[in-house]
Amino acid sequence: QVQLVESGGGLAQPGGSLRLSCSASGFTFSSYSMSWARQAPGKGLEWVSNIHPDGSITAYADSVKGRFTISRDNAKNTVYLQMNSLKPEDTALYYCAKGLGGGGDRGQGTQVTVSS
Repeated sequence: QVQLVESGGGLAQPGGSLRLSCSASGFTFSSYSMSWARQAPGKGLEWVSNIHPDGSITAYADSVKGRFTISRDNAKNTVYLQMNSLKPEDTALYYCAKGLGGGGDRGQGTQVTVSS
């Protein structure tokens, strides 16, 4: 079955950086688009970014464009989210998901907290 395990979250200061990783198994990773989504306390799930199977096409929510970068390593079955210039409003539980839009199979998430 599909397994997605996120890691790399933690506490960062405003303006800081974190790199999230998501290790995938149970499906042919290189054949699927992948995405990241997040859920802040008391709010709904927000799509963050997509990446196509070969990594050639990416997309970002306006709220993170220019600050976050999605990438993938198909040899390692892993998708990444590099987050720079973090803001307190980036605080959320971050999920990776199989497919586009963040709404597919997801992992348990990794918590990102941005605070001074």
